[in-house]
Amino acid sequence: MIRYVECEFRIYEVGSLKEKRAVLQRTISRLKQKLNVSVSEIGHQDLWQRTKIAVVSVASSQTAAEKEIENAIKFLDSFPEWERLETIYEWL
Repeated sequence: MIRYVECEFRIYEVGSLKEKRAVLQRTISRLKQKLNVSVSEIGHQDLWQRTKIAVVSVASSQTAAEKEIENAIKFLDSFPEWERLETIYEWL
């Protein structure tokens, strides 16, 4: 089963694209190290206080894929640098 989620975030206290990229790089690399998911920024690359991230989990069962995605979202929500605005879930 493949579980896909898009999360849009507002990033606080950054004043440039360079600062935004530093936050994203740190967060995405930690997420990839901690969980078995694929992650990429898919939107708002030219805005320094917004981002859209896609997270994908592939597992042998629907329950396992769902659990991995939920763990990824909880992990992303634990960072104080940003706030999740919108989340879109899909099964592929």
